[in-house]
Amino acid sequence: MLRQMNKFALLFLLSISSLTVQAQMKWNPVYQLYINQYKDLAIKEMLKYKIPASITLAQAVFESGAGKSRLASVGNNHFGIKCHDWTGRTIAEDDDALGECFRAYDDPLQSFEDHSLFLVNGKRYRPLFSLPKNDYRGWAQGLSSCGYATNPQYPNKLIELIELYKLYYYDNAQDYDPFLADHAGKDVPVGNEKFLHPIAIFNENYYLRARNGDTFKMIGEEVEISYRKIARYNERDKDDRLQEGEIIFLKKKRKKAPKVFKNHPHIVKTGESLYTISQIYGVRLKSIYKMNGFDSDHEIKIGDLIRVY
Repeated sequence: MLRQMNKFALLFLLSISSLTVQAQMKWNPVYQLYINQYKDLAIKEMLKYKIPASITLAQAVFESGAGKSRLASVGNNHFGIKCHDWTGRTIAEDDDALGECFRAYDDPLQSFEDHSLFLVNGKRYRPLFSLPKNDYRGWAQGLSSCGYATNPQYPNKLIELIELYKLYYYDNAQDYDPFLADHAGKDVPVGNEKFLHPIAIFNENYYLRARNGDTFKMIGEEVEISYRKIARYNERDKDDRLQEGEIIFLKKKRKKAPKVFKNHPHIVKTGESLYTISQIYGVRLKSIYKMNGFDSDHEIKIGDLIRVY
């Protein structure tokens, strides 16, 4: 099954912190990785419904805090769409008023599809579809004028995101990776079943996240790879008990992080070690030491900048 996935690439979210768009927006690796995860789905929706992929991605990042908002993490609602004649599941969230009704979905794919339908079927949004497909500024201003959001800075925030992350490139896409589009945020199906652990791809490697009580042996049996090899790939002892949420790679890690991190060193946070940083970026621990000129007993502290590329 893993061999069949060789051509697919899926970047994952690195941080579990709550995110907000700042007044002076700076490049954020968490935003970039969210974009990489959902760009193929946004392109798929664009080719189907004529909504610029740049707009879809910018709205998703802004509305969901790159997937970290409660609406997104609990209700799979990545676009902040309220109930409005909705007959499906709902979730309550404070917005303009306390405990407002928002739509809830089974997975992010449903959220992206419903966002497209919400715009396509909404009479007030019809003027937007007469704009050139790459007029992201017109779309951003139009969404605000048509009443999508009450924040007067909404169009400016979307435009900032689009230009900072160069999302406008996706508006010219003619195709997309169907695997990534159909499995963004979902478990990977295997026959008529699903892996107990969703598998994704990062830095040309497969990874999953450990669950409470996992061992390398349990994971090895599940993915049909020698647990001794998996432990070795992750630079661990084969008998280690894993912590919930740990990143576990299924192939040998690479010597560098993806190129997008070339000019963006990692900033050490509370509780991190060089090993946990190496796992975040899918990089061999000895390569982290070498890139940074550290000796074997080097100790890091909060705020240190660690090269990963």
